[in-house]
Amino acid sequence: MTKKININGQAQTTEFLFLQDLHHHCFPSADLSILNGYATTENLPLQTGDDIYFIEKNKLPSRTSLEAMMCSRHTPHVHEKVKQGKVAIAGLGGLGSHAAIFLARTGVGSLHLVDFDTVDVSNLNRQAYRINDLGKQKTAALAAQIAEINPFIHVHTDFVKVTSENAASLFADDCIICEAFDNPAAKAMLINTILTQCPKKYIVSASGMAGYGNSNDIQTRKITDHFYLCGDGTQGAIPGRGLMAPRVAICSAHEANLIVKLLVDILPDAAS
Repeated sequence: MTKKININGQAQTTEFLFLQDLHHHCFPSADLSILNGYATTENLPLQTGDDIYFIEKNKLPSRTSLEAMMCSRHTPHVHEKVKQGKVAIAGLGGLGSHAAIFLARTGVGSLHLVDFDTVDVSNLNRQAYRINDLGKQKTAALAAQIAEINPFIHVHTDFVKVTSENAASLFADDCIICEAFDNPAAKAMLINTILTQCPKKYIVSASGMAGYGNSNDIQTRKITDHFYLCGDGTQGAIPGRGLMAPRVAICSAHEANLIVKLLVDILPDAAS
């Protein structure tokens, strides 16, 4: 019986009854089969309406195929909302650099990277940079990494220090701001500025992720309707208790995960 299915984002018909039979006969060069969002090597039965992707691991698919595949992996309503998102990352250190990469891999359509620093060797213990990034502006180095992950995401950069005077205009086009500064005074400044001058925007901040303590102490808390705080709230960096990659990345993932939730569940019109 002929079945109407979607293959790599295109509507097609097939006489094949099983996934791997279709794979081996029609797409022999593909390395991976994804059926309705799940990678599988099983010869599963095909049904009308199935979304199927056959992928060659060493090739970048077209934009249409890549977005269709991500839509299938994330489920359609999730991916469409995430793709419309406009998110700023203020500070591209351990928190911000990883949050930006998590959001890029999730398919957030527009990322605004803001920092005024360059990469130095002390950053390599916890930030998403490499030796060949040393001396580069963090905005440029991170934008280049994101382009290698998903070249179809819009990335806008500002190599500038955020102040109470420029914050409102700097983040005017962003619906969510991910606060990822190292300095407590800078954190407080940005939070207060956004909440008072841009009350309709959401800000996701972080405090307390130093050392190598209990991962489960890092939590996400709702402080106000538009302000969320991630971290343990106590473990700041001090002599003898520095910032280390695993715990910083856990806190960064909390920020990115919450931002995705806001885009999907709370901000259905995030692009507006």
